[in-house]
Amino acid sequence: MRRGQADRGSVTAELAVGLPAVVLLLLAVLGTSAAGVVQQRCAEAARTGARLAALGEDDAAVVAASRRVAGDAASVGVTRDEGWVTVSVAASLTVAGIGSAVTLTGRSAAWSEP
Repeated sequence: MRRGQADRGSVTAELAVGLPAVVLLLLAVLGTSAAGVVQQRCAEAARTGARLAALGEDDAAVVAASRRVAGDAASVGVTRDEGWVTVSVAASLTVAGIGSAVTLTGRSAAWSEP
């Protein structure tokens, strides 16, 4: 045998073993990033709703504004208690082929203006 023929095809075998690990790592990074974006949108929607509710807007306007920020599929809850208003927003992260993978939430409270 000539030198180097014993190693023939080893690069292909190494690529076949290593490529699935790289793909899984890439999918994990993309999934984590997508979850972070959805969670940030929920938190921002809750802050927006709490600001509007503190300024005296009715619950329908608060829910509409929060859904505008978080997306139409988000669920929004408004609670008023002893001068405080709390807005909770929840949205699901949908994965193709799996459906709803995880539900992310955001909550914000504000003192109601007199």
